[in-house]
Amino acid sequence: MPSLIQISSNLLEAAFILYLIATLFFGGGIRDKRGLEKSAGPNKWSKIAISLTLIGFASQIGYFITRWIAGGHAPVSNMFEFTTFFGMMVVGAFIILYFIYKLNALGIFALTLAMLMIAFASMFPSNVSPLIPSLQSHWLYIHVTTVAIGQAILIISFVAGIMYLLKAVDTKAKDKRAFWLEAIMYSVVIAIGFIIITSAFSFVDYKADLNWIDKEGKEKVAAYTLPALVGPHDGELITDGKMQPLFNMPAIIDAQKFNTMIWSLIIGTLLYLLIRLIFRNRIITLLQPLVKKVNLDLVDEIGYRSVLIGFPVYALGGLVFAMIWAQIAWTRFWGWDPKEVWALITFLFYAAFLHLRLSKGWHGEKSAWLAVIGFAIIMFNLVAVNLILFGLHSYAAN
Repeated sequence: MPSLIQISSNLLEAAFILYLIATLFFGGGIRDKRGLEKSAGPNKWSKIAISLTLIGFASQIGYFITRWIAGGHAPVSNMFEFTTFFGMMVVGAFIILYFIYKLNALGIFALTLAMLMIAFASMFPSNVSPLIPSLQSHWLYIHVTTVAIGQAILIISFVAGIMYLLKAVDTKAKDKRAFWLEAIMYSVVIAIGFIIITSAFSFVDYKADLNWIDKEGKEKVAAYTLPALVGPHDGELITDGKMQPLFNMPAIIDAQKFNTMIWSLIIGTLLYLLIRLIFRNRIITLLQPLVKKVNLDLVDEIGYRSVLIGFPVYALGGLVFAMIWAQIAWTRFWGWDPKEVWALITFLFYAAFLHLRLSKGWHGEKSAWLAVIGFAIIMFNLVAVNLILFGLHSYAAN
């Protein structure tokens, strides 16, 4: 009989496959020729798509529950667990909005983003480990899950913003708007490059160990799963036959994770150039037919309401609950840890978003660009802060 861990993994894989198939059916729904999606209503393709999405979401909930039972704690304590939960919340937020607005294109972009999150999470160790002492608190469930839910709702504003920009911006023009919109697509390809390179070297079981000295002067060993382009502070390769680092990083930076990001940038760039070479066009131009029937006022409303709902949820989890737990765990409410700083930056940005929207009339395209910037801040907090900068939250990168 398979273990709960294996059942949990199977349920997560099933959810990924169902989301992928649902995305294709949402694409079929867009090809319906009854005019704008809002007025057309759901067709048979859309009904199949949302049904598959619901089944996939149920499967991912099953993954979450079985992993919780197997590990004895809520599976949100490391990068694998948090990112899969984050992806699940993105799907949950999309499902609610879909039943309100019946927008097929929203399903394509939201589910693609959720699948990228699951694929990104799969690059991290997925074994179930006991909680370290600082995490053995019910505030783990309260703080982390509330943050994930709030950020997932906020990310829907990014999805709506991208849809708005793809339709509103002339993707064939050589102006700043088209350039930055294409830059966003390039960053998505970089994420795909990360998945490709880490999967490839994981398949061949690449490993290299380097001795290094941390900022406290202690000697440690860094285990690299990709060839070392950059090494850790005072790093020295101790595994024979592996690549020597080109240079070493200061102790404040996690060189191993930074090395992974460099590889992702290289592979993602090559992949992007290959796409441009094959299709002879910008990615944004290739995606534009997906939003041909989208009503701009509708997606603008979706983006605004996502921030209106997601902002207070994030503020509650990312600041209020976080400070309460920090006081319990570290005897202080605030310590300017990198994670805390970027949580505050995220809060202040979305507060400014709502101010500009409500007081200055930043609707439409301006609001869409703000949603894109907000997504970049959230992703920087998730990826760069967790994986590169050392701090009290560094356990999250394990």
